[in-house]
Amino acid sequence: MAKAFSGKRPKDLGRTLHAFAGYLGRHRILLVLVGILAAVSALANLLGTYMIKPIVNRILEDGSIPGLVQGVAIAGLIYLIGALSTLGYTQIMVRAAQKVLKDIRHDLFAHLQTLPLRFFDTQRKGNLMSLFTNDVDTISDALNNSFALLIQSLIQVVGTLALLFILNWRLSLLVVLGYAAMYFYIRYSTKRSKFYFARQQTYLGELDGYIEEMVGGQKVVKVFNHEQANLEEFLRRNEQLRRAGTSAQSYAATMIPAVVSISYLNYAIIAVVGGLMVMMGWSDLGSLASYLVFVRQSAMPINQLTQQGNFLLAALAGAERVFDTMAEDPELDQGTVALIHTPAGSETRWAWQDTATQAPPVPLRGDVRFEHVDFGYDRGRTILKDLSLYAKPGQKIAFVGSTGAGKTTITNLINRFYDVTAGRITYDGIDVRQIRKEDLRHSLGIVLQDTHLFTGTVADNIRFGKLDATQEEIEAAARIANADSFIRRLPQGYETMVTGDGANLSQGQRQLLAIARAAVADPPVLILDEATSSIDTRTEALIEKGMDRLMEGRTVFVIAHRLSTVRNANAIIVLEHGKIVERGSHEELLAQKGEYYQLYNGMFELS
Repeated sequence: MAKAFSGKRPKDLGRTLHAFAGYLGRHRILLVLVGILAAVSALANLLGTYMIKPIVNRILEDGSIPGLVQGVAIAGLIYLIGALSTLGYTQIMVRAAQKVLKDIRHDLFAHLQTLPLRFFDTQRKGNLMSLFTNDVDTISDALNNSFALLIQSLIQVVGTLALLFILNWRLSLLVVLGYAAMYFYIRYSTKRSKFYFARQQTYLGELDGYIEEMVGGQKVVKVFNHEQANLEEFLRRNEQLRRAGTSAQSYAATMIPAVVSISYLNYAIIAVVGGLMVMMGWSDLGSLASYLVFVRQSAMPINQLTQQGNFLLAALAGAERVFDTMAEDPELDQGTVALIHTPAGSETRWAWQDTATQAPPVPLRGDVRFEHVDFGYDRGRTILKDLSLYAKPGQKIAFVGSTGAGKTTITNLINRFYDVTAGRITYDGIDVRQIRKEDLRHSLGIVLQDTHLFTGTVADNIRFGKLDATQEEIEAAARIANADSFIRRLPQGYETMVTGDGANLSQGQRQLLAIARAAVADPPVLILDEATSSIDTRTEALIEKGMDRLMEGRTVFVIAHRLSTVRNANAIIVLEHGKIVERGSHEELLAQKGEYYQLYNGMFELS
């Protein structure tokens, strides 16, 4: 996973350019039009400069004023066409660039939605955000500033060199030597700056990620008086970025002065040699006048090429990060079993049906079983070992145990955030790997310990569990979770805006909204991961009846540190180091005086 954010120079420039060309190809008509207009602009500039020769020679030959006016008018018309072409391609390029950027952002965001949780567990949010901001911005700069200018500059360089040879091939040999000196210096400088531009983008992403973490955790920072340490770490990272940026810009910044200096020296030599050639009759004055203007202008397109090269280097560094992330393998889903509605009057509202074989539907009852399951997040480190358990339809199964015992891991496997290493998990007798992930997760309602609310109204956050839920369904779900009363006391009730991940609500209120979100989904199976951990004892007692109504007729998995919340479970499973050490009802486990007994009495003594 870390490859997407490597600090090294692009490893596969060809692949990055190929991917970039694919996006440009989607809007080839606009870009071809930009290329044509840029070419016209470049050719107009070349032809306008070439017109100096006939104008000067006409004056020397006959001194005709009408001839001079005619020549100047033709040159003016040529330059006008070039100016209009420049105006046209800049406006079209803006529209084409925004379309390309829109496609890249769309595909990047869409691909992120398909990636497994394992990817997000190994990446910092700031690095991912940097893809959409810093890296896409560098691509935007390259498209808006470089695409058309590269075409125009390339035509001008080639056209200028060709016309120089046409006007005076002897002097052009000196120009070629100057061009060669420019080329070798640009090649050296580009090679060095490319590495530092890539490193600059990486350090910028890391700095953004660090700032995001520290801003989000300011309460913890202030509680532990960590401001100075944070500032020192920020200064270290900022210094890394400064050094990389300085190195990148130092090499890049020398390109234009070097090219200009070489061109000035070349111009001076050619002016002297050309003057001598005119005096000796080896060339006419009009050709020399036009030639010197071409030589004087020859540095400009080369400067533009080198300047746009800087944009391209930064863009390629950013584009590689974007395309590497988009090349990450998506979450695999080879399931063929779908969740379907059953006809009115059926035993259950939902059923499973294999779309590949079209076998008879299997009623969704909520029978979940683990059969000799092994699992580890990392190779060589097993979390669950030969785990076997069952939850019959409508049962409430509670998991208890010390931190790290594997409680949350079990629920992550049920909804296939991760897949088992060995063994299998069945849902109504069907291996969960055969069920399409979208349908599997649609059948599960989950309330996580760490609630996450989105910017929007309270009603919008509850509706997240069922996007087409009516206001009546939202309010009914809130009543089940006992959230309705506090919601109605908010300034705008259900239309109160939630911001900053619910910063304007208490932790308990946020968790009540998360429970209401699960309730509105009305799922056959519920997973409650420390669902009441942030709710005080009084509030917890108030929602127990509502939770009982929500859990009625459903299979429920409960993870709780408060043992008071699992007393009425059909079965309590005690986990230790990824293994089941005890299973039974509350009374049965207390009678055994084992692990659960010790946990319960420890909790009792603390309460």
